[in-house]
Amino acid sequence: MSTPEINQVLAQMRVARAQAMGGAEAMQQVPENDFRDLLNKSISAVNETQQNANALKTGFEQGQPGIDLADVMIAVQKSSVSFQAMVEVRNKLVEAYKNVMNMPV
Repeated sequence: MSTPEINQVLAQMRVARAQAMGGAEAMQQVPENDFRDLLNKSISAVNETQQNANALKTGFEQGQPGIDLADVMIAVQKSSVSFQAMVEVRNKLVEAYKNVMNMPV
């Protein structure tokens, strides 16, 4: 996730906390993007990073000029790190969902 996306999630969490505490002014500060859109954008960004890395890797393997091994390795590592981060986010979301579902009503 990039810094602006993290800041949006943090802003949403602050708004939710203020709403839970009864702050009326928090209702006016709700960001335009909801969490679903933010998650979809993040998944799309990870997919784009993976597609770019695969294209560079294929181009290097086929011997296309202008593709450097260092660029390929950086793109593959960036793809790997972004995918691992997305998996961790998914794991935290599943854990949070389980915690909410196990709460007594």
